[in-house]
Amino acid sequence: MLNTWKLAIPELTGDEPRRAYVYLPDSILADPDLRYPVLYMFDGHNVFYDEDATYGKSWGMLEYLDYTQTQIIVAAVECNHDPDNGRLSEYSPFSFNTRETGYVRGQGKKTMDWFVHTFKPEIDENYPTLPDRKHTFIAGSSMGGLMSLYALMRYNRWFSRAAALSPSLWVAEEKVEQMIRTARIRSDTVLYMDYGSREFGNHSDMRRRFGDAAALLMERGVKLTCRIVPGGTHSEESWERQLPFFMETLLYELD
Repeated sequence: MLNTWKLAIPELTGDEPRRAYVYLPDSILADPDLRYPVLYMFDGHNVFYDEDATYGKSWGMLEYLDYTQTQIIVAAVECNHDPDNGRLSEYSPFSFNTRETGYVRGQGKKTMDWFVHTFKPEIDENYPTLPDRKHTFIAGSSMGGLMSLYALMRYNRWFSRAAALSPSLWVAEEKVEQMIRTARIRSDTVLYMDYGSREFGNHSDMRRRFGDAAALLMERGVKLTCRIVPGGTHSEESWERQLPFFMETLLYELD
């Protein structure tokens, strides 16, 4: 069962509407007293419906959840589509400047503050959630993958588990490293992180950056599931095939 509606994020784009999606397991129809973990996701328009997806292909999350009968709520919000680096700005914790993008002002903190102080309370109030940290997760890909890592490191008070698919670690390598080194994270923190084998040529030295980040996360005690996806590409089609892997990590031995 999937609900959709329009909302605004005044802190970022004023009254401009964007779509929100909330998936509920069908089991709630049989027992309205049930409560569920919640997975928050970035790029909500790419998560459920091909017709909403930027490139005409979604993650197929709706079909996966219905087929597996996974007992979880998924709450996802559309990104900023402003052609002037709107998505990059909202989905980066750090400001950066590259030849390809030009200067990008990182507004990731504003984005995450909205998630934890506005969106999460709204979801908890209106849906049958388990609102505690243990049952609250976050996931995304590319810049959304970087944001998921950021959320787990800097907003660990709210999120116990995350999935960062093809995270954009190229954005600001030294700042990402500092973020991981200085994060206040609890011992039960869980992370799934992957990268497609065919992605490594997209950014210079990406294989080393990915390995360094993984090693540092393990050094900090994060319960890390880390994969190099054979033949994996930077696309929704590839990320869809990783659904069983990262969902298993998020829900592994969860009470």
